[in-house]
Parts: sequence; structure tokens; C-alpha cells
Amino acid sequence: MAKKVKVKSHSGAKKRFKLTASGKVKYQHTNKRHRLTQKDTKRKRIARNAGVSDVADAPAIKKMIPYL
Repeated sequence: MAKKVKVKSHSGAKKRFKLTASGKVKYQHTNKRHRLTQKDTKRKRIARNAGVSDVADAPAIKKMIPYL
């Protein structure tokens, strides 16, 4: 009988990505940590919302986070 192989999750990817109920890859935008006073309000507002990864990148990201 074939032995099941566990796959290690990518440490960086598991901190940055989550999967939605429909299977899309969700992430938080960058540039929201420090030096916010000099950044444009529009830029900060857009970064507030979660982003959804491109369809072309999703399979590679899902391979890095197999158990999330």
C-alpha cells in the first residue's frame, strides 16, 4: 500500500494568504504599517480592503498552502 506523504506549507505564504469559501486566494494589501501621514488618503483607503489574487497565480499559491 502506498504511503501518504505530508507536504510542508510555505512559511511565508501561510502568513500572507487565506482561502475564501469559494476557493479564491485572499491577501492584505501592502503599505499600511508606518509613515502613513505622508501617504495619499486614496492609497490608504484602497489598501484597507483585502485583495484577491489573479486567477493565473492562484494554483501556485494553493500549492504552497495545502492545508489552509
